[in-house]
Amino acid sequence: MSGSGLTNSPFLLGFDELERVMDAVAKSGNNGYPPYNIEELDSHHLRISLAVAGFSQDELDVTVKDNQLVIHGRQDDDDQRTYLYRGIAARQFQRRFVLADGITVTGAHMDNGLLHVDLARPEPESVVRSIKIETAPAAPRSVVPQSRSRQGDPKQEV
Repeated sequence: MSGSGLTNSPFLLGFDELERVMDAVAKSGNNGYPPYNIEELDSHHLRISLAVAGFSQDELDVTVKDNQLVIHGRQDDDDQRTYLYRGIAARQFQRRFVLADGITVTGAHMDNGLLHVDLARPEPESVVRSIKIETAPAAPRSVVPQSRSRQGDPKQEV
């Protein structure tokens, strides 16, 4: 880890993976190709739609690894064709989306040049847990011998 300062805070205990996720998010914003939309279908379902015109289903891969949705497209250059003008290049892309814990990919389908990836977001569970406060064993008291004082002094030991 590079120790960005954010993860060095004593208030972020247990967020060791935060920097890795932040790096993945930063890398996912590569060149903007292909363009995509993220829409909320209802309170528990999302859809990512990528504009992948010119790609067939066989040229696209959708995988999930380590809470990252990775969509990879590759087109082979057609050597059989002679182009007078080529404005549509055969190209590859890789688009990454970091998924929050609990989000699952439920399916993917193609429709009119768009790749739709459907996601399910679980309903958050409100968990309240009571922590018992235990009494620590009493520490032994050290006895400090007191010097004998004058007779009649209230501090005198009895």
